[in-house]
Amino acid sequence: MTSGEAEVGRQRLISGPGTLLVWLYGVMVVGAVSRSAYQIATEFDRAPLAYSLSAVAGLVYGFITYSLVRGGETARKAALACCVAELVGVLTVGTWTLIEPSAFPDATVWSDFGMGYVFIPVLLPVSAIYWLRKSRTRDGDAA
Repeated sequence: MTSGEAEVGRQRLISGPGTLLVWLYGVMVVGAVSRSAYQIATEFDRAPLAYSLSAVAGLVYGFITYSLVRGGETARKAALACCVAELVGVLTVGTWTLIEPSAFPDATVWSDFGMGYVFIPVLLPVSAIYWLRKSRTRDGDAA
């Protein structure tokens, strides 16, 4: 693969809908990291599990954002795997908060499937998985 072909592969992840995904993931990074950092610093003993999970969500969002911007096939695969893990996390924590609300004295980013964030935490990985799979198909068609 020439450097020009590698650059085209990188650009494909952040073109069209990929640009919107990068922007949305960037917003979620800021929201989740700043929220969890404040809560961990000021009231960690109140809900350590919830605040820790919000911090993990922020890290996941940050890694996906970085991978989308970096581009290339390796980054696409890493972002795809991370989006699948993110979706599993959202579904697990969302279900857990509905079944056992007492385990979460305060909400996480993924509580109630992201209801506090207008359900973006559950919709974002589904959209990203679709986009990342579609970008692979397009790259495969070009080869």
